[in-house]
Amino acid sequence: MAETTTGRRERKKARTRQALADAALRLFTERGFDNVGVREVAEAADVSLSTLFKHFPSKEALVFDLDEDVESALVAAVRDRAPGQPVLHALRDHLVRTRTALRADDPVFVLVESTPALRDAARRMWSRHEKALAAALADATGLPPDDLAITGLARFALEIPSLARTSPDPAQAVRDLFALLEQGWATTPLARGGEDGGEQHG
Repeated sequence: MAETTTGRRERKKARTRQALADAALRLFTERGFDNVGVREVAEAADVSLSTLFKHFPSKEALVFDLDEDVESALVAAVRDRAPGQPVLHALRDHLVRTRTALRADDPVFVLVESTPALRDAARRMWSRHEKALAAALADATGLPPDDLAITGLARFALEIPSLARTSPDPAQAVRDLFALLEQGWATTPLARGGEDGGEQHG
């Protein structure tokens, strides 16, 4: 009986959360993010303002639903990788699957890209995953969480999707950038002094 009640309560919470997210996206898309207040979103979803804030701590969070799930998936990609799979490859494959599939006509993508405040918020929220990712990488490698190899990899890896987004083939761009992380700059013309090789021959 208790399980049935708990399940019903969780389903109701999920429906309320979805109704708020849907109302927010509709209003923000129609009128612009800056022109809609959270009270209007609550009214559109037929809930109180206090209920809205129980589900979403800020106005920006209404757009970036499931942020905690995104972080959990990022950590799981490293922690639950296949036996013998290198950490870099597991992280690369996860980012290719999850960060390169956004379509230019996706309503959330359009809203975020057209709203400076949301672009900044998206970057801040994505960057917040750095600490959790570094901890997962430390666990996977046995290195301390503050080791430069760990903190550097976490930061660089999280920057890759935004760098790849402008490419005609974002998925391949992610793979290429991870190859650069894995193999180092020694494989590029930068390390050879450019096209001429930068070497003097006597």
